[in-house]
Order: sequence, then structure tokens, then C-alpha cells
Amino acid sequence: MKASENPYNPGAGAPPPELAGRDGLLRQADTAIERARRGKPSKSFLMLGLRGVGKTVLLNELEQSAERNGCQTAMFETDPDRPLAAQIAPQLHRILLRLDRIKKAGADMHNAFGALRSFASVFKVQLGDFEFGLAGPAATGDLTLDLTDLLVAIGEAAKKRETAVIILVDEIQYVQKGDLSALIMALHKISQRQLPVLLFGAGLPQLAKLAGDAKSYAERLFDYPPIGPLDAESARLALTAPAKREFVAYAPEALDYVVEQTGGYPFFLQVWGSHCWDAAAKSPITLADAKRASAAAVTALDEGIFKVRLARLTERQRAYARVMAEFGGAPVNSSDIANAMGLSLSQAAPIRDELIKKGMAYSPERGLIGFTVPKFDEFMRRAVPAPKPPRKQVKK
Repeated sequence: MKASENPYNPGAGAPPPELAGRDGLLRQADTAIERARRGKPSKSFLMLGLRGVGKTVLLNELEQSAERNGCQTAMFETDPDRPLAAQIAPQLHRILLRLDRIKKAGADMHNAFGALRSFASVFKVQLGDFEFGLAGPAATGDLTLDLTDLLVAIGEAAKKRETAVIILVDEIQYVQKGDLSALIMALHKISQRQLPVLLFGAGLPQLAKLAGDAKSYAERLFDYPPIGPLDAESARLALTAPAKREFVAYAPEALDYVVEQTGGYPFFLQVWGSHCWDAAAKSPITLADAKRASAAAVTALDEGIFKVRLARLTERQRAYARVMAEFGGAPVNSSDIANAMGLSLSQAAPIRDELIKKGMAYSPERGLIGFTVPKFDEFMRRAVPAPKPPRKQVKK
């Protein structure tokens, strides 16, 4: 069992050696891409899930699938501190440059480049070299109107060239509400005109609510596939398939133990699998190996991603998160946390909102809050002293 032959890949967004349990979603995306390329109605979707379930991996897989099918793609991760116009314009510029290489007669590319030129000018976006003399629809400075005009122009150019444009956006929950509304309205117009432009996004579970709040028809415009932990069979495959290719097996009880410890979360499966490999002297990996690996995996997480996340919290955010951890890993009622801290709901609400904005917590539905990273509650209970009982409970 050489460390240099360890087949597992526990990195952030890194492709696993075995992409198990996601076949249904990949088939859904492939169908949507092919229908779009053929000029048939197809539906965009937004993947919802916690950290560590493999959303970024799936976006990368969808990008590669679209490119294999002859589509033009652009992928980026949302920066919460930048407006959408500044982030999406360079990506659309790249797509137009690729479309321009597919030679077709007509003024559609002139129109699309002109729309981009006008869009970049009015929103003060720096782009690479292109023909500034081209005419196009004049931008108004209203992102809803201008992004719609730009995507329509790009969609028409793609349609003429019998291809499709696939835009992939990670961490889309960080798009500002007004910008998200503009993006949804632009995609709505694209859908109405049946142009070959699709959006595949990924974000935390509150994304569906954010999209619905931005535009009520978003619930019909997108599909919202949940991306959660793998089922037991898929989790076992994610562990055993990479090991088998290196002629290594797991004892059944060791495999069961690792699946239970990881909860089937793809990132944790890679972490535990990697430590199992390092802990074992030979094949098969035994239960004793798996238990040693589990202790090492927990220590690595505590000193790595968990410690980094804790360091990002202010004192009052840390206190709130520590009380959350007392209730376990499942989402908890915000009023219960406030009561446990001796605060009123109005006093605790700003701290709750800060944790959500930092991506440390999410709200699956009104009044509930949970950690975005599985097992973070266990870490908080290990690393941070238990909160002292409040001096006085505040009535709701």
C-alpha cells in the first residue's frame, strides 16, 4: 500500500476517481443540452445542496459534456462583492469569440458583438480586444433590459450555427437580488423565444427561495434537483471502485463503518478513503484500519477546513454557532437558539443573517437555520467550550 498509489482525491471541487450516484442528473443534463442544440425546448436547472456534496464537480462534468456535444460554454463562480454584469460579460465575450469561428453569412455576429460592446460600455466592464465600431442595440443601463438583449443576440447567433450556449454558475446564491432578478428575466425571454441558451447553476439550499423571491415564475422556469449525500450503494462504489483499480479491497465491516462515519457525503468519502489507504498495511482494508483512519480524518478536518471556518467568525458569530451546535446537525428553530442565548429574536436575527451571508449557515425554510457543512456541529462541540446558561431567559 504505497502512498504514491493512493487513488482518492479529497480536494475542494476536485473530481473524484469514481463519480458515483449522479447518473440520473447527468442524463437529465445531457438531454437538455442535446435538445437545446437541436433547437427544441429545454429547461435550465439549479442544483441545491450543502458543502461537500459535489456540486462544483458536477458543474465541471456538465461543462465537459456540453463541449463534447459541440456546445459553447462559460463557467464562473459568483463573487458576492462584484456586480453580475462585471462577472458575466467576459464569459459571454469568450463565447462570442468561439461562435465567430463558426463561419456563417449574416449580420447576427455583428449584432451580438455590438450588443456586448454596448453592454460593456454602459456597465463599465473591461474586456479584451474586439471591434468597437460594430453597431448593436443601445444599452439603457437597466440590467434587465440589457442582459436580455445581449443573451437574445447570442442565442440567435448560436441558433444559426446549430449549436447551444451553456452558462454554468457556481455559488449562485451570492448573486445580488436585483441582478438575480435580471438574469431570471433574461432567461425567461430566452425560453419564450426557444433560443439555445441554458443556465446550469449550483448553490446552497436557500437558492430556490432566493430565485422565487426574485421572480415568482422562477419556480416554473427552472428545475431544482437536490444534491445530497450518496445512498449506501453509491457510497460503497465511490470507495471500492478506485481501490479495486489498484487491486485493493475493503473488508465488508470496514466498508460499512466508513459509510456510516461519512454519512455518504462525497467529500468525506474521499477524505476517509484516503486515510484508510494510508492506515492499511495491505489488502483488504480492515475494520481496525478504518477506525484508525477515522480518527486521523477527524483530526485532519479539525486542523483544516473546520479550523479555517471557525477563524472566519467574529466572537458573537462564534457564540451563536456554538449554541447551534448544541442542537445537533439538523436545522434548528432560530427562536430556540435565541432563547438559549438569552436574547430576543430581534437581537439574535442580525447574527443569524451574518452567518448566512458568510455561507456558514443556511435557512431551508422560514424560521430554521442549519450549518452548510456537515459535521461542523461536531467540531464546534469539540473545539469550543459549551456556552454558559443565560442569566435570564427572554420570552418570545
